[in-house]
Amino acid sequence: MKPTRREGQTVTTIVAATPAKDTRFLWLDLTRKCQLQCGPCFNSSGPEGTHGTMARGDWLRVLAQAADCGVRRVQLIGGEPTLHPDGLDLAERALSLGLCVEVYSNLVHVTDDWWALLRRKGASLATSYYSDQADEHNAVTGRPSHARTLANVKKAVRLGVPLRVGIVATTATQRISEARRELEALGVKRISMDHVRPFGRGAHGQAPDASGLCGRCGSGRAAVGPDGSVSPCVFSAALLSVGNVRSTPLATILGSPTMAEVRASIHSAVAKGGGEDEDGCDPVGDGECSPGYPSSSCGPRN
Repeated sequence: MKPTRREGQTVTTIVAATPAKDTRFLWLDLTRKCQLQCGPCFNSSGPEGTHGTMARGDWLRVLAQAADCGVRRVQLIGGEPTLHPDGLDLAERALSLGLCVEVYSNLVHVTDDWWALLRRKGASLATSYYSDQADEHNAVTGRPSHARTLANVKKAVRLGVPLRVGIVATTATQRISEARRELEALGVKRISMDHVRPFGRGAHGQAPDASGLCGRCGSGRAAVGPDGSVSPCVFSAALLSVGNVRSTPLATILGSPTMAEVRASIHSAVAKGGGEDEDGCDPVGDGECSPGYPSSSCGPRN
């Protein structure tokens, strides 16, 4: 299996494969469809996006294979995962398999069925928030979304849904400290701060480069995109694919020498480019990417 190279990226490091069971966390990058058009969006999702080529059966097979090969947590992300026609079914199946499920939503619209799922044991919620001021938040999202997102943050807290919020700084003058204080006053316990990652719209027209990654890509985690491509993380999907679950079992891809090569190559590129090291993914120190690796309140699956 050869990695798919993008934007001139090459992989030359030869390293040994690692067991698929080393992967404990999996992003399920369901869709490029989203009500918003956020400036920092790492995969340029928006209203014109699509759900890709992965069918419901493909995603269900990925979940079963993930549970079999030792994955313990999955995150449904996009785009807006609640817009995917099978998103709710996939979340329910993941929970039934004993997986912890985090739903990374913009919280613009959450149906009663989604709220019911989010209140189940093993489920949790994450969102992005940009400012305590509606006009500043809306300028980032490209839509008048602030009121709806804030109302659903309050609802999540009221319902006792495990919630984490990522505040992404897009400008030097953004009211991120005020936003954090607002969220804390509302009862949000898990808040992280991050900067814009140079991918998708966040790259401002520049070609994606591995030095913009945190360096932890592929270390205990991987991502599956809406076309079935597997990458070391949702950000590195813009650079490399190490296989496709529509043609190759997930465990085979995760444990392949190709995955190990790509992981080592990214780490090397980050170090040479002066990017973040393994401990620099989250400035708050929670050990999470944003969006990223959820240390949710649920325990390991049985």
